[in-house]
Amino acid sequence: MLTKKQHELLAFIQKRIEETGVSPSFDEMKDALDLKSKSGIHRLITALEERGFIRRLAHRARALEVLRTIEEVSARPVRADRPVARGFAPNVIPGNFPFRGEPPVAAPPPGEGPESVELPLYGRIAAGTPIEALRDPSTAVAVPAAMLAAGEHYALEVSGDSMVDAGILDGDTVIIRQCDTAENGSIVVALVDDQEATLKRLRRKGHSIALEPANPAYETRIFGPDRVKVQGKLVGLLRQY
Repeated sequence: MLTKKQHELLAFIQKRIEETGVSPSFDEMKDALDLKSKSGIHRLITALEERGFIRRLAHRARALEVLRTIEEVSARPVRADRPVARGFAPNVIPGNFPFRGEPPVAAPPPGEGPESVELPLYGRIAAGTPIEALRDPSTAVAVPAAMLAAGEHYALEVSGDSMVDAGILDGDTVIIRQCDTAENGSIVVALVDDQEATLKRLRRKGHSIALEPANPAYETRIFGPDRVKVQGKLVGLLRQY
């Protein structure tokens, strides 16, 4: 059984493909369903794909194929809308590094959703000297759903060795929960001067903020509070051998 919005989206996609031979864009789907952002469309598309109604065509941007038509669905959906595992949310903190591609992904509610969730991989984050603010995601990474708590999440590939004593190695993939505050001593993604993003332990010292490495070969960097913005908090790590 589909939710009302899933039903409406499937009908719109099917009609557009029948009329033009091309699936609608996310902006067209957003406008057709009267949604405020494309994050809701991402959720609905994923839900329809997981239920076997549509399929994303590889190597073709935003191309969709209808596998089960709207005629196969009850004309009166009875389930209420609820979040889907790979949901997206638009609440990017103003002034933070630009998420120009896929937004972060919402964790599924406990007991709901698949065993794994795909998160956007935003690129490499320096665990050493800070690098230029993060770029568009080039791929996605599957993460065990149990690793994620409430909130929006994204993944980063670690570059550098300044956090080795915290068990974070060059080439690791870290899972970040998006937030703009963190407890003293947390490992965070920090944006320095709105330009450089780095993975460090956060320490507050009076009116200053220290970004502390976990490698004695690197120095702790101290900034004024207006120069550092927290982009997210480390919640997990993936490593390939």
